[in-house]
Amino acid sequence: MKFIEELVVEEFLPTFRSMLAEALRKRGRTQNEVADLLGISQSAVSKYVHGEVERNERLLADEGLADLVERLADGLTTGDLTPVEALIEAEVYIRELERGGVLAEMHTAAVPELAAHDSQFAVHDPDSRLRETGQVRASVRRGLRVLQNTGGFARHIPAVGSNLVESLSDPESIDDVAAVPGRILAVHGQVTVPGDPEFGVSQHVAGVLLAARRRGSDARAALNVSYDDALREAFAERGYVTAEFDAERDLDDAIGTAVASTPDADVLYQTGGFGVEPILYVLGPDAPTVANAIREIDD
Repeated sequence: MKFIEELVVEEFLPTFRSMLAEALRKRGRTQNEVADLLGISQSAVSKYVHGEVERNERLLADEGLADLVERLADGLTTGDLTPVEALIEAEVYIRELERGGVLAEMHTAAVPELAAHDSQFAVHDPDSRLRETGQVRASVRRGLRVLQNTGGFARHIPAVGSNLVESLSDPESIDDVAAVPGRILAVHGQVTVPGDPEFGVSQHVAGVLLAARRRGSDARAALNVSYDDALREAFAERGYVTAEFDAERDLDDAIGTAVASTPDADVLYQTGGFGVEPILYVLGPDAPTVANAIREIDD
């Protein structure tokens, strides 16, 4: 009797860890840093990167695993992924391999009787909410890095502050939308991000996104900036569809009406009202896309 979990320990983990350690070292991480990221000893990292650990050839040839390793190495190096989020990605992929990939095939080969038995070996749901939340937070981090590297972005930040938000694929409330806790602010001309993206911390910009989605928009991300005519015209010249809404109406109704009348709108704006600062909202499929929209204007 051989459990598939034994294959994970005996074959997958040594191969995966050695591939990831090698990829991280190629990106300039030290052995100590790799050890901390992987939660293993420095001596183990040394064995991995020097080829002293036996690796499974079938797993080495798996394109999905190779792609995962590169994605995790990139994310851990840039900070787009935390070690916990990288662990979740790896766990999900293991379950996919158990359910019908290389690990399932290796298990069947190790226990031939399984070939005649109609079973599924999935332990966890590969499309879990936990995995998606990690992906969304990483996406918002990438978008924030774009904004921080856009020299002119600080001048677009309104007095009330900006926020960059992205939702899960099927959001129901602001708890399903990741954003910057507090607001993105301009401090002495520099873009200041007060914290790591979290879910449920944006009322206003998340509310705009959700209101637009309720009226048929397929956008999953939004960014608010100061409104002026030149900015709106610059977006229009680049092919963005703009729609105005009434700043003094209930936000949900105002956004809903604007999107209903202009379903393809990806720039929503209001020109101000009594005690209301004029604001423009950029909508898009993900946080980096809407962040790059502003970068295009400044280029």
